[in-house]
This record gives sequence, C-alpha cells and structure tokens, in this order.
Amino acid sequence: MAATLPPHYAVTAGRSTERIAAVADPVITVDAVAAAEALLGIACTDAERAMMLDGLAAQLALIRARRAVPLPEGLAPATRFDPRLPGWRAPPPLPFRPSAAPSPPLPDDAADIAFAPVATLAGWLRGGAISSVALTQIYLDRIARLDSVLHVMALATPALALEQAARADRLLAAGTWLGPLHGIPWGCKDIIDTAGIETAWGAEPYRGRVPARDATVVTRLAAAGAVLLGKLSVGALAFGDLWYGGRTRTPWNPALGSGGSSAGSAAAVAAGLVGFALGTETLGSIVVPAERCGAVGLRPTFGRVPRSGTMPLCWSLDKIGPLARGVEDTALILHALLAPDPADPCQIVAPFGYDAAAPLDGMRLGHFPDDWPDGQGPPLAALAALGITPVPLARADLPYEALRPILTAEAAASFEQLTLSDRDDLLAWQEPRAWPNTFRRARFLSAIDHIQADRLRRRVMQAMAAVFDQVDAIIGPPLAGPMLLISNFTGHPCLVLPSGLRDGMPQALCLWGRLFEEGTILRLGRALEPLLRFPGRPPEPAATGGR
Repeated sequence: MAATLPPHYAVTAGRSTERIAAVADPVITVDAVAAAEALLGIACTDAERAMMLDGLAAQLALIRARRAVPLPEGLAPATRFDPRLPGWRAPPPLPFRPSAAPSPPLPDDAADIAFAPVATLAGWLRGGAISSVALTQIYLDRIARLDSVLHVMALATPALALEQAARADRLLAAGTWLGPLHGIPWGCKDIIDTAGIETAWGAEPYRGRVPARDATVVTRLAAAGAVLLGKLSVGALAFGDLWYGGRTRTPWNPALGSGGSSAGSAAAVAAGLVGFALGTETLGSIVVPAERCGAVGLRPTFGRVPRSGTMPLCWSLDKIGPLARGVEDTALILHALLAPDPADPCQIVAPFGYDAAAPLDGMRLGHFPDDWPDGQGPPLAALAALGITPVPLARADLPYEALRPILTAEAAASFEQLTLSDRDDLLAWQEPRAWPNTFRRARFLSAIDHIQADRLRRRVMQAMAAVFDQVDAIIGPPLAGPMLLISNFTGHPCLVLPSGLRDGMPQALCLWGRLFEEGTILRLGRALEPLLRFPGRPPEPAATGGR
C-alpha cells in the first residue's frame, strides 16, 4: 500500500493569510532587536543594533528560502553524531554464545505460557510442545481481554499475526528453523514503520499515516521468523505515555501511567501480552517505562541498531532497543537486529559478542555514591557472590543539564512543519512542558549556543571515557543523579534490570557499559537476575475500564 501523507506537510496549512504575510515580510527595527536580546542573553548598543538591521533582514530571507524547500520525512542532517572519541578501539571480537538450558515442560495454564521468557518459548516451539499459531492465539486472547485496561495497542494485527505464525509452523515442519525468535509473537512501538499498517506516532496530526515500507528492524525480525502482533502505543511524538488512545497504564497498578515513551512496549511485555517488544529511547524512553512496568530493557550503544524507517525525534540521540522479560532475551533480540544498513547514515558497525558462560571474577563495577538514595547502595552481597569488586567513582563537575537544548533544537527541527502549520494545536497535551510549546520555544535558541553545547557534549564524552578507564561497567539507580542524561548524550549502552518491589511498584537497577560492549552488561545482568528480589509477574488486572 502506498504511503498516505496527511495535510501537515503543507507549511502554511491552517494559517490565515494575515499570519502568512506577517512571517513572510517582517519589519525589523532597533526596538525589535533589543527585545530579542533578552531571549538570547546578550546586550548591544543602539548603534550596534542599527548596524545589524540589513544583515538580519538578509538572514531571514535565507531562512524563508530554506523553509520553502520541502524536506522529506526522516531526512537526516548532513552532520552526524559519533560517540567514539579519537583513539577509541573496538572491543575484541567475542562469540555469541547464549546459555543452552533446556526449556521446562510446557505448563497447562495459558498465562504461565504467556509469561515465559523468549528463550523458553523458543525451546517449546522448536521442540513441538506448542505451535506458533497456538502461542499467538494465547497472546491475542490476552490482548483482547486486557487492552481495555492497559491501552497498550495502537493497532492489533491478528490476521497478519496468525498468517505469520502459520508460516513459522510450516517452516518448522519442513525442518527449517530461523533461530531463537522463530515463531515468537512480538509487538512494535508505533513510531517504527510497518508496511501497509498505520504508524501514527501516537499523535493526532499523524492519524492515517500508512508507510509503504517496513523499517529495517521490522524486516530483520521478519527474517528471524518473529510474528508481529501489532503496533504498541507510544506517547505522542515519543514523549510520555499519553497518546490519542488514552494513557497507557502499568500492569502493576492500572491507575498509574506506564511511563514513556515506549509505554505500550514495556507494559505489554510486563503484562504478558507479547513475547517481546521493540522500544526506542532518546532520553529515557526505554529506561523509564522498563522500570515502571518491571520489564528488562536494553538501550544499545548509539549507532548500534539501524533506525531507517523510524520516526526521527533527535538524530544525534535516538536509539532502538528490545524490551523483554529476561536479560538473555534482550541479547537474542539485539543479535537478530544487527547487520549493516546503508540507508542509516548514523549506523556504526561494530562486533557484538555475548558469552553467557564467561566468568565475572575480577570485574570492576563502578558506582557514583551520591546517586544512591539515602541508606541504599549497590547490592554488595550479590556482587561479592559473583566475585565482582565495587569501585566508588567521582563525577566531573560539569553543567550536564545544559546539554538538553541539543535535543530540543533537533526535535523542533524534525517537527518544524507541524509547528509552522499550526497543526501542533491538534495534539491533546498542550501544557508548558509538552511538545507544542517546547517546539515553539526552541525557535528562540541561539545557533552559537547550540554549537557550544555540542562542544560541551564532547567534554562530557571525554569525562565518561576517563571513568570507563577505571571500571568495566557502572551500576546505579535508573533515574537518580544525571546518569540517564549523561549516558544518552555520550551514547553508552544501558541495561534496565528489575530488582524488587516497593509499595507494590517495580524497582530497578541500571547497568551502563562501555561503547559497543553490551555483552559485558548482559552477562552481568544475567548473573544478577536470580539474586534480586523481583516476582516477575504483576497481578492480573480486571478486564474492565475505559480510556
């Protein structure tokens, strides 16, 4: 099916003639320049302001000329972010060797089957204990029963899922096994394109958007034999858990939101509605809902997973990663996604290794003492049992929050047409911190300050490189301290590991690794997993409620 383009692509759609004229033919005065100075944090004299007038008019003419050229959806800037500093060396190639534990006997209860990790499901499918069609139907039945409570499905695709499941069964019957994701039902965050299936980014202005092609990651999972159950809810334009279908809920307490923006992905995994899911992260969109829903989330190194066919929010920050119910599951999913993609100018091809049997003895695990809440700290007993040495770290004294305008500027650029057309008014969320206001505010950012923020980013990258010279990985709370912000801007990988419950809600730990060394934090996370107190399964919510 050909892609349909909603009317937001017209720059002047919805604007009055008077407003168009005001933008196209501005009157620049000394007083106007003086008023703008307050927004930019500078001060000039009247003589200096007068001298600028002709040049400012010429600058605006260039801006109008650029706006008149339509920029295709998803077109990346000519500049690209690379998390590797000069002198960086790729980790030595390691084998991909997941554990080979046999699956337990197939349970009689469908819910017990639904909550099994991917590795266990794969064993049942390959051994013939259950068919992909039967497994897919279990998940479709749970979606039909529980989505009215959790609001995780932007669009279910039951006919396609059963068709793909039947194909997976036929291949197995013929002796063809495509790997550990063969026949496993999964859910796709609704900013990742699926051919012929509405991909509306959780946002009212984009309803009816139907892409013509699958995103690269969707193609990869199809080649691995995975079964697509449908599109999972996303906070509008990848922010929060509120979308045009309502607010996505955490299965641990459906009165609360699931966190965003991979809201549906984390909640669907935690509620046993999918075998696994894909999410994306710009600044917390895997980490936050993974903790709030009690899912395992892997945010790979920036550039590791190709993003072709995925809604661009911030080209220098966006990442795609898996959410699942077990650490090793995320390793299996990541492995299936990796291969060069010439269409993604930001992809970085580097070896990925994961050896479940490799020892952890002697590993140095860093932590920032000030990031832990009072009375808490790293799980010392569990680390000691694994032969791991905890290492307190000191953080460079830098204004990390000053990096945020980089995200704001890129996001506003990505959705410029939405702002200039006034179709941002169609978004339900219109508070000061919501995207419409943020995009408008970003128009007043200084280009010079943006470049300086980029230079600060490199300084932060250098500081993180110095930290990782001391340790093999870092452990800490997901949201305390600045590590969420720092590691997203430096591109380091992160694993979210459920660690227990507090007041009935999931708690989590984060493991951060060196660039392109996801295998280290995956091995560590898999070893810690059975030592932490997390029940793994929320109470079954009552199948009632509205959006």
